Amino acid sequence: MREWQVGGALVENSSGVLLVRNQRRDGATDWSPPGGVIDASDSSLIAGLSREVEEETGLRVVQWEGPLYQVEVIAPDMGWHLRVEVHRALTFEGELAVDDPDGIVDEAAFFSPIRCCELLAQGARWLHEPVSEWLAERWALDDIRRYHYDVRGSDRSTLSVERVLVQ
Repeated sequence: MREWQVGGALVENSSGVLLVRNQRRDGATDWSPPGGVIDASDSSLIAGLSREVEEETGLRVVQWEGPLYQVEVIAPDMGWHLRVEVHRALTFEGELAVDDPDGIVDEAAFFSPIRCCELLAQGARWLHEPVSEWLAERWALDDIRRYHYDVRGSDRSTLSVERVLVQ
């Protein structure tokens, strides 16, 4: 079972929420908040998340808060286990400029919360549900939400995703 630790970023300005468009190997595209796999060379999750945001969007986050929520996704049929920790950028600087060394992100833009939720709903349930709920509720930092999803199926066309309630 391959395991990944991922950092996710919620970045907002007066125009809305920052999303990046991802070009997948199978030709599909989807939108997500910026972030990515935290490498062993990263000194911390925040250091890796900061690196990912800058690579994917050109923005340098100066101050973070969080985590706001955590997501765990287990997909035994595809042989992977994903853990995500999502933080919010309080202050950032720079201009949007995509320069993703992985060649996955090909666009970055700010969207209204409503449009953000519409775009995210076209992708993975474990991604859009937590973001949409946070945008609707804006819970306090002392109430870190935990999401767990069990995924069955071996490709996008056969996936069955079940959200498991976590106490």
